[in-house]
Amino acid sequence: MTVTTYKWTIDRYHQAIQAGLFDDQPVELLRGEIIIMPPEGEPHAYYNREAGDYLRGLLGNRAKVSEAHPITLSDDSEPIPDLAIVKPLGTVYLEHHPYPSDIHWLIEFSNATVTKDLTTKKTTYAASGIQEYWVVNLKDKQLHIFKNLQNGQYTSEDILKTGTVSPEAFQDVQIQVNRLMTS
Repeated sequence: MTVTTYKWTIDRYHQAIQAGLFDDQPVELLRGEIIIMPPEGEPHAYYNREAGDYLRGLLGNRAKVSEAHPITLSDDSEPIPDLAIVKPLGTVYLEHHPYPSDIHWLIEFSNATVTKDLTTKKTTYAASGIQEYWVVNLKDKQLHIFKNLQNGQYTSEDILKTGTVSPEAFQDVQIQVNRLMTS
């Protein structure tokens, strides 16, 4: 017997959201599949908030730091990254969520979702053209930086525990690694 699964399109997903189908459950769309998002624990929420505030202070009005809001990708994916550093396009975002061309880089804070963030999400973001992707591994206190996108794959991964790093889009901005994962 062959099992066939239903693949959601972004349009159908939006219709289901508007109809209130997912009102009681946080979900995201990855490659046509609806993924139930795990509850957010206190450490995850704390580091996400603190990093968002820190980056807003460093970037000023050069970028918008979006916390836990959807982005729209081309492969029937509408994930909700913890932080999306996007172009400050104002009311354009009334018409659509940020597209890959609007995104400077994405950050996921991982505790329970480390494996998914380092595999499925990394692959999805790379295939969609996200130029840079960071995973803050809260368990091991490590920052994974994926960049140098070629043929839909990241060709470079740096793992940092200390020091400073500059995102590709803002080479003049120095981000202290420990500010992303320590209190």
